[in-house]
Amino acid sequence: MSPSDTDARTGGPTHDDGAAVVVVGGGVAELTAATYTARAGLRTLVVDAPESILARNAHLENMPGFPGGIDARRFLDLLREQADENDVHRRSGRVTDVAISGDGFDVTVAAADDAAVDEWSAGADAVIAASWADVSYLDGLDVEIRSAGSKQYVDVDELGRTAVEGLYAAGRLTEKYHQAVVAAGHGAEVGLTVVHDSEVAYYHDWVTPEGYFTDRGRDVPPGCEEIDADERARRRAAARERLQRSFDGPHPEPQRTHPSLVADDLGRLDE
Repeated sequence: MSPSDTDARTGGPTHDDGAAVVVVGGGVAELTAATYTARAGLRTLVVDAPESILARNAHLENMPGFPGGIDARRFLDLLREQADENDVHRRSGRVTDVAISGDGFDVTVAAADDAAVDEWSAGADAVIAASWADVSYLDGLDVEIRSAGSKQYVDVDELGRTAVEGLYAAGRLTEKYHQAVVAAGHGAEVGLTVVHDSEVAYYHDWVTPEGYFTDRGRDVPPGCEEIDADERARRRAAARERLQRSFDGPHPEPQRTHPSLVADDLGRLDE
């Protein structure tokens, strides 16, 4: 369990000040967007209540880079670890309202059932909505929402901006194809849009060999990094060790299915 998970379940403060970005939801699009905004230096808070629907996938077989497929729950674990590694703060809860407050937003959250507080709030300069099961928290804003049966979709421009300045939407919520790789790509695109719309100095999220820029008489651009041979070797060894540890044995949690099929709110199979 990460420190972020522990903080989420013990309550945390009733108001979380100073977040540059609040991301609503903890699935593929949300965690990817959060990782990009945090890596650019924007303080990022992810608020997540329900488990990602991807956890119901029996075996994720169409994610690039995994020729044999990957356990979907393991993939979500790795996304959370990557977010934590890049200083994304995560708290459990269900966002109930997003309201304009000064030059930003005030986000109201119903706390997790086992939290020490019933409700808490967070201030933000920007909000990324991506938890598509419920968008009622956007009712107080001038956002165009299209209903299609039980689904609701938020209208955005080609880069994920809504009609409300500072409010963005990503993933399935914007009527993208319901595939994990599409959600990841769109989450990254929207996260980068938030970065470029902010005041942070930023060029590209790219790690290069030492001298790539400086040996050509250029400064290392904002968001980029040059690393020497020793640091490359250290990072590659750490990456191998982490992946080996992550894939050493089956996932400890049971497989999920649709909750309507079993007597369990998360759809956990008895296996």
